[in-house]
Amino acid sequence: MNSIKDNETGKYELRICHMYPDLLNLYGDRGNVLSLIRRAELRGIKVRLVPVSIGDEFDQDDFDIVFLGGGQDAEQNMIRKDFVEVKGPKVQKSIEDGMVFLCICGGYQMLGKYYQEHDGTKIECLGAIDVYTVGEDVRYIQDTIYEADFLKEDGVSDSTRLYGFENHSGRTYLGPSVKPMAKVIEGAGNNGKDGYEGAIYKNVYCTYSHGSFLPKNPRMTDHLLKLALKRRYGEDFELPFLSTEGEDFARAALLQYKEKGNTAP
Repeated sequence: MNSIKDNETGKYELRICHMYPDLLNLYGDRGNVLSLIRRAELRGIKVRLVPVSIGDEFDQDDFDIVFLGGGQDAEQNMIRKDFVEVKGPKVQKSIEDGMVFLCICGGYQMLGKYYQEHDGTKIECLGAIDVYTVGEDVRYIQDTIYEADFLKEDGVSDSTRLYGFENHSGRTYLGPSVKPMAKVIEGAGNNGKDGYEGAIYKNVYCTYSHGSFLPKNPRMTDHLLKLALKRRYGEDFELPFLSTEGEDFARAALLQYKEKGNTAP
């Protein structure tokens, strides 16, 4: 069975693609990539980070994890043609082949079928996952807490809560081939109606959580790392234990601060 002992000579490597880092980096979304890198390297796993933007080649065989962050409408419109028409077929193939994706807010919406603007105009998106989004006038802006049952499968059933920050006017609705990522405890989630947040399709995880999402949720970080490394090195690969004590302490302090009636800094 593969473990950290096997990696003393740098045997294992993780390849991360950060798509459009120059344009989609809203509310510190880059911190998600930094979290993946940090928790991999602390385990002795070598990480290669490749930024891919407009005009750059996307080859699905070169990566284990793809991160697509959020951006304002202007930035999303700038990348839309490149993402949907140029890179789209390869992105779709990599999703169907089981590559690990983390997509935040605008990146989440762009993987879906379409985004309907306030005036009714439909903007065609990639259509890689069965979701669609309708823009509304009222924005959801708040800290969020979710319950993610899939984390129970990782043996951390006592730590299935996910924390984030949402700021979106889009209401996203899921089709039958996609399941929600988590149940909303606090916040609005996908649409403020059905009580769910995000989407999971194969190894694609989507959420509206900025802030950054993964630094607040190290067990989610580890979940994505495990999926990617098992896919590359085989199902017998074991992700070595790594403490989350520091992150847990910081989150507990923030929650205590908020419980006293303060606004999160």
